[in-house]
Amino acid sequence: MNNSLGKYLIIIGAFIIIAGIIIYFFHDKLQWIGKLPGDIRIEKENFRFYFPITTMLSASLIVSLLIRLFRNIF
Repeated sequence: MNNSLGKYLIIIGAFIIIAGIIIYFFHDKLQWIGKLPGDIRIEKENFRFYFPITTMLSASLIVSLLIRLFRNIF
């Protein structure tokens, strides 16, 4: 194994810890996640369908920007 893999694992672990802390302390402020305009929600009597397309696109954009930022830094 090479040193860069270890560095990336440490960075990923740090992000997971930071995300866990944010969710733990601010879960009541993050209720809007998954309820953005554009998320598809169909609820009937015995059927529920939920497809958070806008939330997934937003998360993908944020993750892509973070990866690009860290590639330029490291």
